[in-house]
Amino acid sequence: MKRPAMQQVWQALGCLLCVVAALRNTGGLEGTEFSGGWLTGPLLSMADIGTLLFLLSMVVTFVYPRVAAATGIVSSMLCVPLYFFFIAPVPFNRVFGQGHEFSIYHSPGFHWDTLAIAGMLTLAATDYICLRPFTTTGRVTLSERSM
Repeated sequence: MKRPAMQQVWQALGCLLCVVAALRNTGGLEGTEFSGGWLTGPLLSMADIGTLLFLLSMVVTFVYPRVAAATGIVSSMLCVPLYFFFIAPVPFNRVFGQGHEFSIYHSPGFHWDTLAIAGMLTLAATDYICLRPFTTTGRVTLSERSM
């Protein structure tokens, strides 16, 4: 058994941090009105699917790093809408929820939600790590061929 590369370790660690951030952001929302809404229900379902894909990506990283990287990127795309909704509910509603009215009035603009912002930063860092396997190639340089 060979030792995993540092890229694989960072990728698995990033996926683990994204799982923790997603669980922290979605904790307590299951079974509430948030999970049953026509706009917020699918957001929560997408985040749950993204969390499961992050777990899958974390496990697969050491066997198939590029497949795991692609899965990590897809799962981060599934989690972003929920975090954006937490940070900017009114602009999100204007773009994606035409005709939807909030049951309580939200002040327009952006809201500081530490967990959602931390989740977005974690997703951005993990996406950067997951894109790295696609930028490196296994090409042999001309100087290596002559040896």
